[in-house]
Parts: sequence; C-alpha cells; structure tokens
Amino acid sequence: MTNQQKWKELSRRLDEIEAYARCVGKVGFDMECCAPEDGLERAGEDMAIVGKRLYKLTHAPRYCALLEELHADGEGLTAVQKKAVEHLYDKYARTKNVSAKLDYEVDLASNKAYGAWLKAKKANNFALFRDALGELIRYQRLLVELRGEKKATVYDTCLDDMEKGGSIAQLDAFFAALKARIVPLLGRVVREGKPIREDFMSRPVPIPQQEAMSRWLLELEGLRRSALVLMTTEHPFTDNYGRCDVRVTTHYHEDSFISNVFTTLHEGGHALFMQNEPQELFDQHCDNNMSNAMHETISRFYENLIGRSEAFIAFAAPRIRELAGGTFDDVSERELYEAVNVARPSLIRTEADELSYCLHIMIRYELEKAFVNGEIQVDEIPALWNAKYREYLGVEPPDDAQGCLQDVHWSSVYFGYFPSYALGNAYGVQILRRMEKDFDVFAAVRAGELTKLRDWLSEHVFSIASLTTPDEWIRAITGEGLNANYYLDYLEDKFTRLYELK
Repeated sequence: MTNQQKWKELSRRLDEIEAYARCVGKVGFDMECCAPEDGLERAGEDMAIVGKRLYKLTHAPRYCALLEELHADGEGLTAVQKKAVEHLYDKYARTKNVSAKLDYEVDLASNKAYGAWLKAKKANNFALFRDALGELIRYQRLLVELRGEKKATVYDTCLDDMEKGGSIAQLDAFFAALKARIVPLLGRVVREGKPIREDFMSRPVPIPQQEAMSRWLLELEGLRRSALVLMTTEHPFTDNYGRCDVRVTTHYHEDSFISNVFTTLHEGGHALFMQNEPQELFDQHCDNNMSNAMHETISRFYENLIGRSEAFIAFAAPRIRELAGGTFDDVSERELYEAVNVARPSLIRTEADELSYCLHIMIRYELEKAFVNGEIQVDEIPALWNAKYREYLGVEPPDDAQGCLQDVHWSSVYFGYFPSYALGNAYGVQILRRMEKDFDVFAAVRAGELTKLRDWLSEHVFSIASLTTPDEWIRAITGEGLNANYYLDYLEDKFTRLYELK
C-alpha cells in the first residue's frame, strides 16, 4: 500500500471525524447564542454524547495506525499533506493515553462549567463557579500527566499547546518588556494628558441601528455575506465550520454604541482568517491550524490598528452619524477619534483601551500560571485578582462580575489562551509595518478600500498560517522573529501625540 493510498484512506476517515467535530461545535454555538437557560445542561450532555463518537473515531486502531505510519514516513505525500499529518499526529499524541471514560468526563465537566460560569456571573458570586473551575484545573493536570512528552510545568505544556514553542520563560520576558514601557506611559497619560471630550459616548442608540452597523462593518472588511452568520451572545466570539460557514457574534449595549463597533471589527478579523485560507488546506484537512496568537493578530489588527486609526474614523464617521439617527451630529471627526482612543485604567478587559489592554492580559497570565501549576488555590483567585488590579491599574473591582468572572475562558479546559491577545497585539504592528512597504495602508482605509488589506493578508498571512509555527510565520512575513519594540514604539508615538505629552 503506497503512502498516497494510506492518505486517501485516512482522508476518508477524517471526513467523518470532521463532520462529528462540526456537530459538536454547532451545539456549542447554540449553547452560547440561543439555547434557553434551562436547556444548557441538556445541550452540554448532547455535546458530550456526540463527543463519545468522535473519541471512538479518533482512537480507532486503524486510524491511529495510519497516522503513525504516515508520520514516521511521509514519502510521496505533498507538502500540505505532510503538514496535515504533523498537526493530526500532535493532537493524537496529546490524547492517545486518554481513555474514553476520561474524555467524556472532561467534556461533561467543561460543558457544565460554562453553565456554572453564566449563573455565577449573573449572581455576582464566584463561589458558584469555584468548584467547577477547580474540577477543570484538576482535569487539566491529569491530561498533561498522561502525556508521553511533557514540558517543564503543566502551564508550560498549556502554552506550547496554544503557541508551538511557547513557554513561561518566553512570556515572562515578553510581559516584562511590555510592563516596563506601558505602565509609565499610562501613568503619564493619567497625570499629564490633555482632557478629551467623552460626553457623547454613552448616548443611547437603538439595537436595530447597531445591528445595521455591524453588518456594514463586516461587509466593509471584505467578508462574504453568503458564508456568514451574525448573532449575539454574552461573551462575543467567532467560529467556523469550513470556509463557507463562519459565525460571528457580538453583544449590543444601547448606551455604548462604540463598543459594538470595535467588537464587530475584532470578530470580523477572526472571520476573515476563517474565510480566506487557501482551498487546498480545506481539501487536505490542513485548515484552521493557525495558533491562537495568529488569530488574535488579525482581530486586534482590525479592531485597533485599523479601527481606531484617524483614517478609519474619518471614513466611518458619516455612516456612524447616519445610523445613529442624529445622535452624534454635534461630534467632529477629531472628537470621535480622540474619544475612541481614550486611555485610562479600567476594570473590564473587553472594554479596555488600546494602551492599558495588555496589563489586563498580564494579570490573567500571572493568575492562570499560578493556579494551573498549583502555586495558589482556587479560593484565592478573587482576592488576588483584585490585588493585581490595584497594583497594575490602580482600580478596585467592586464585585466578582466585574472582576474574576468577567471572562468566559476559564469555563473550559483551555488554559493558556489569554497571552495570545498580547502576542497578537505585538505581531500585528510588525505585520502592519511590513504591509506599509507594499502600499499606502491608511490611504486605502481612508477611502474605505479595506479589501486591499484583506487581499494582502490573504497572500502573505492567511496562506501560510496553518503551515507554520508562530516563529516561522512571523519570520516569513516580516523577516524577523517576535519583536515587541514595534508595538511599544507604536503605542508611545500614538498616545504621546494624542494626549499632547511633552
């Protein structure tokens, strides 16, 4: 049997595996977007039951044999097929010692934890989520312990899963560099910055107008309407079930029209990545293998580097005034630009300004590293969370809902994701600087020609993401590895000018 024949047999099996995976994902999407509260537990059970079948398919002796044989000898496979095998083998190696019973228990615990998180946030009571989180941490440690190859600590393993080559040592150095320049700059903004008008930012705008704005923004970014769904959820996210079924969610606040603008731009960035990988990657089961930081690079790119730019505000301001029905008619483009870029210490990560955002991520990274590695207990999280907010941002969370319960991320065995946001911020500026060598990016933005950005990203960024490690990816695009100085220089230049600092 040739390796191509083995690949074809493996591919047939993957067709079924991916179908079940999509079904699990769609039930999860339903849970977060439209399932009634009383139906969440049953939906979670449904996911776990379908997950049982998925487990059997990915642990079938013939499937495992094909994967091991092709991983050991890929002669005759195409480059994309070899990379697909590599990705599949990595996932297989992580779970090959996990029993069907344990896999089911982990799925069930994660699904139940999401419901517990929702109830705890609604009741503003971390104690309602404490036990569920503790169980997930216990499962995470157990899953790592069962692996053949492990990193220095459990959390190092989590980081490497999220970003190939990622480690505590790498991120400690990265966050130290950010802290050294962002904290003093934020302090200068607070102490010395000029006053910025914000009185109009909380003016109410009806939900239908906000939805119309979201749809306009998604089209502007260059997304295909025929392959896109827009819905709402408590904590916005984007998911896909192939390049022809991409699902964006947002959250509308009548008294925060601008919040939805940047949420939509952010989630639309994820959707662009999902719609624009090469068709060959989908055909050869190699799609959607980019790292989380790669994904967050694009979402943060559109939300901040483009969306909060003077060029974009100049283009979008007339549409904002139109859809807001006169609500912002007395606001100039300059006033709007300054208001959406206000920097100040705050409580909520998803509403944080561009300057202070990475401090929110640093807090989560430090806590997650500590509780996953057993350095602190779950009961300590609320108090430590509040202490770090006082230390890094000078603010005091008044309750759990605005404190350690604000993010959905810890309601699944998915620890290590938060650093991806900060890494994405840094990668994004590096990519922007490279893009600017090929065309005038902000002239295109000012003209509303965002498809130029999409097309450049498709060629240089999306096309190779699933075929490379994060380090290989950024080097292929920019010619160098991760360099936080581009990002830090960008922040210092932007906010020094915006706040007229000396």
